[in-house]
Amino acid sequence: MAATIKDIAKRTGKSITTVSRALHGYADVSPETREMIVRVAEEMGYTPNLLAQRLQKQRTDTIGFILPTFGPRFSDPFFSEFLAGIGSSATKYGYDILVSTQPPGDKELEVYRRKVTGRQVDGFVVVRTRCQDPRISYLNETSTPFVAFGRTEGDIDYPFVDEDGVMGMKILVEHLVSLGHRRIAYISPPLDYTFARYRLRGVHEALAAAGLAIPEEFLLFGDLTQRSGKARAQQLLALADPPTAIIAGNDLMAFGAMSAAQQLGLRVGGDVAIAGFDDIPMAETSHPPLTTVHQPIYKIGQMLTEMLIKIIQDEPLESRQILLKPQLIVRRSCGE
Repeated sequence: MAATIKDIAKRTGKSITTVSRALHGYADVSPETREMIVRVAEEMGYTPNLLAQRLQKQRTDTIGFILPTFGPRFSDPFFSEFLAGIGSSATKYGYDILVSTQPPGDKELEVYRRKVTGRQVDGFVVVRTRCQDPRISYLNETSTPFVAFGRTEGDIDYPFVDEDGVMGMKILVEHLVSLGHRRIAYISPPLDYTFARYRLRGVHEALAAAGLAIPEEFLLFGDLTQRSGKARAQQLLALADPPTAIIAGNDLMAFGAMSAAQQLGLRVGGDVAIAGFDDIPMAETSHPPLTTVHQPIYKIGQMLTEMLIKIIQDEPLESRQILLKPQLIVRRSCGE
């Protein structure tokens, strides 16, 4: 039978109140007494009743993470890496994660409402923010703790971590221009995502600075999947005067573009340059390895989780809004 606080009190000769306060870290218990009580509790195999503790402090010690995706996309390396980062920090601070998937739209917002009104979680990590984002509006209006990977339009002031997509695309385009490319195409994510607009802006600004522009037929849109990247690259490479370089707005679409080029017998990194954005783990081991813009997805998941836990526990944040500087990772998909 598991040891109880009453058993520990009997063994140590301390009151039940003192034992309870020592195990919960209250400052009015001396360090010597706390150390002795914790040691005895460990020796006796004491396991705290987490459910009772959570009910007492009216918290669940659970973080909500709802993937805004069509179908089961845990195979998407971006989400896998991000979720691993969330889990790392959540475990460190004794929190659980409640994960679910829901396509963007009214049903997605209803999931947030159910979890908030049912007090199933203490707060949320929001990912892939949209220009007008009803999730953020709802969480802000209900004073629900949340943090986000990304920015939105409008005047809602909320805590976020984001990558500077404009700068990221600028350094990538500048690299391709320095290699002699002038016919550069871009496969963009849907523009209802805020990050997609920043990345497209970076492409336009970098090309303009080089005295270039992106022809209408060189700007296509995909849905962030490898399949869509392949389909759009096939369109580009079938043009009478195709691009010499193709940038995809994320790595998965870049992998699809590489597949399309290779099926046509083209040498990626020789006949056509292909680049992406994110630097997911597969980018380093693809054939050829992918030139891309690095953002520390795992670390961002950790950072956001630690920010959220501080908000839940009413602790001050060192920075509420963090914009990370991107790093260009040059590999063979754009040439030797």
